[in-house]
Formats: sequence, structure tokens, C-alpha cells
Amino acid sequence: MKAQAAHQRSLLELAAIDAELGRLNHRAAHLPEQQRYDAAVASQRDATDRLAVLGIAAEDLDAQVSRLESEVDGVRKREDRDRGLLDAGSVNAKQLEELQHELGTLARRQTSLEDTLLELMERREQLAAEQAEAQAAARAADAEVSDALAARDEATAGIEQARAERSAQRGELAAAIDAELLGLYEHQRTASGIGAGLLQGGRCGACRIELDRGEIGRITAAPADEVLRCSECRAVLVRP
Repeated sequence: MKAQAAHQRSLLELAAIDAELGRLNHRAAHLPEQQRYDAAVASQRDATDRLAVLGIAAEDLDAQVSRLESEVDGVRKREDRDRGLLDAGSVNAKQLEELQHELGTLARRQTSLEDTLLELMERREQLAAEQAEAQAAARAADAEVSDALAARDEATAGIEQARAERSAQRGELAAAIDAELLGLYEHQRTASGIGAGLLQGGRCGACRIELDRGEIGRITAAPADEVLRCSECRAVLVRP
């Protein structure tokens, strides 16, 4: 294949742009800002789950407290009724004995209920402190997600802008290159990732392998418009 030397040299500019586009694509796929955002979202999810678990535990404790308070109230009412009967003096000896026994039982029951209620109230107070701490952590997680999202979007926008600029430059440059030569370059770039390289110091700029003397002699003797390819990687070899 033959192509103007200027077109062959243009392939080096095209390769440089493609290399930069490759770096931009790699950065977009491995964006530190994206990793930070993903980690922030995971922390936010954990904080939300923690709040939900504590909320369920608080509701359960509140239900237990309400039930115990109702039981204590019932015991006190029963105790007031029995004491009212005793104070009225309208019961016989057997009833008096039964009432006194029941009052003792009620007193023990009330003490037991109140002790349990006190433990639950202490647990509820501790749980409230844990909820406050978890809410603060959730707010911090929300703020981190917001900051990380803004940083990611800013980084992504910068990459997209650079990618658009380089793609536009590439389009203009490619349009000015011989179609057959461009097709060869694109085919090689698809196959190996690098379509062209500069021959410098006896080395191929694409694969960085040093060519033997015989190959160098063949290259040196070739006409300027002859399209040469590296014997190792098959990239278009552009002479300086």
C-alpha cells in the first residue's frame, strides 16, 4: 500500500488522540469519585438499616412499657378495691383472710411489675440515646452521599467534555487521511490496541521492540510513500 508521507505522519497524531481517549475511558470506568460515591451509598444504607432496627426495637419496648403500665394500674385498682372493702368493715373473717392474702399477693405482683417496668424504662432511655447517635450518623451519611455525588458528577462532566473535544479533533484529523490508510490503521488498532507507531532509534513506537538490522535496511530502502508495518506487532510503522 502507498500513501502520502504526510498522511502517514497524521496517523501518529491520531494514535496520540486515541491513546488519550483510552486513558479517559479507563478513568471514567475506574473513577475514584465513583468509588467514593458507592462507598457513601453503602454507608448510608447501613445507617438507614440501623435506624430501622432501632426503631422496631423502640416500638417493641414502648409496647411492653404500655402493657406493664396497664397491668400496674390494674393491680393498683384491685388493691384499692380490696382496701376499700377492708376499711368498710363489712366482710366476715374468712373474707378478711382472703382479702389480706390477696393484698399481699398484689403487693408482690406490683413490686415485680414495677421492677420490670423500671428495667424497661432504663433500656428505653439507652435505646433513645442509640437512636440519637444513629440519626446523627444517618445525617452525616446523607451529607457524604450528597458531597460524593457532586464530586462524581463534576469529574464525569470533565471527562465527558475532554472526550467530546478529543473526539471532535479525531474526526477532523481522520477525515483528512487517505481512506485506505485509515482503514488499515483502524483494523490494526482494533486488533492490538495501537494502530501506528513511530520508528525511532531502531524501535517500533507501538510495541517498543527493537527491529533487526535486516528489517531496518528494508525500511530505509523503501520509498517515502510506501506504507510499512512492524514485523513484530503489525502496526503501521511511520518513519521520521
